[in-house]
Amino acid sequence: MAIDVVDQVLDLCPGEAVYVYHDIVHNTHVVNRFRDRGVIFVEDVDLVPSGAIVVFSAHGIPPSVRQRAVDRGLRVIDATCPLVTKVHNEAIRYAKLGYQILLVGHKEHQEIIGTRGEAPDATQVVESPEDIPHLHIDDPHKLVYLTQTTLSTDDAAVIIDALRAAFPHIKSPPSEDICYATTNRQHAVRTLAPMCDLTLVVGSTNSSNSKRLTEISGHAGTPGKLIDDASQIDHGWFGSADDTVLITAGASAPEDLVAQVCRTLLDRYGGEIQACDVFEEDVYFAQPAGLKKMMRAQGIDPKSRAIRVTKPTVSAEIYGATALTISAPERRA
Repeated sequence: MAIDVVDQVLDLCPGEAVYVYHDIVHNTHVVNRFRDRGVIFVEDVDLVPSGAIVVFSAHGIPPSVRQRAVDRGLRVIDATCPLVTKVHNEAIRYAKLGYQILLVGHKEHQEIIGTRGEAPDATQVVESPEDIPHLHIDDPHKLVYLTQTTLSTDDAAVIIDALRAAFPHIKSPPSEDICYATTNRQHAVRTLAPMCDLTLVVGSTNSSNSKRLTEISGHAGTPGKLIDDASQIDHGWFGSADDTVLITAGASAPEDLVAQVCRTLLDRYGGEIQACDVFEEDVYFAQPAGLKKMMRAQGIDPKSRAIRVTKPTVSAEIYGATALTISAPERRA
C-alpha cells in the first residue's frame, strides 16, 4: 500500500520534489528504485523544504514528527500501514484510561519508535522475557500489552506467555496486532518448509518480517536463506538438482524479484513451479487523506485508483514456467 502511495504521488506531481520520511518500506530495491525516480529520503523532516511534499513511511511516526511537519507547512501524505495505525490508536486509548503499556517488539525498529511516541510516559518496550524483571509496574491490574506488527508469532507468544505468568491480570489488545501479511506468510512457511530442502526468502536484511521467515523455516527443520534478489543465490546451498525449494518473500518485496529467483533456478536446474495457496489474500486499502485531497484537486476520483493487494498471476513469460496449483497440506482429504 505504501509503495503504491508513492507511485501515485510521483504520477500526480511530475517534476516536483517528493520527500519520504524514513525508508518507505524496509526493502533495498524498493528504496533504490524510488531514488532513481528522484524521491529524496530523509530521517529528519527539518531537511524537507517548507511547503514541499513529504510522505510518511509504512512504519508509522511519533506525534512529534507529525507536529513538526505541520509547523513547517509541509504537504503531508501519511502512508502509515493501517494495521500500524490500529496499534497507535490502542496505545493512545489505553494511556488515556490510565494503563501502563508493555510494547512487545524491537526497541530500535521504526514502528516501535512511532508507537511508543504516542504514549511515551506510559510505555515500556519488552524485547525478550529477560526484560520482564526490570520493568517498573505501578499497578499490575492496570497493564496491557501491545505488539509490533511484524514479529514472529512464535517469538511474540513466548514473550506474551511470560508476561501473563508475571502479571496474571494483564490485558491483551482487542484483536491481534501482528498483521495478516506477516501472520499468513509465517503460517505458510511453517506448513510448507518441512516438505522442502531449502527456503529462500526474498527480502532485505533490515526487514523484520523477512528475517522472521528465515528463522521460522529453520525452526521447522529446513535451512532458510535471506536474499535481496537472485544475484545473492549461492548454488552451493543446493544438494542436487532434485531439491525442492520453497520460495517466499517479505511483505514489501517487489514481485518481479520473486519471479527473477524462479527464472534463475529454472534456467539452471529445470523443474517446475508449484503454487500452494495456504491463504488467499485480496485486500483493498483506502488512500491516505492527503493523497485523496491531491487527486481531487486534479479532478481525479480517488475511487478510480483504489489500492488493491492480491496474489500475482504466475506466467511462463515472467516466472519461467506456469505454476501448477496444488492444495495446501491441511486442506487435503
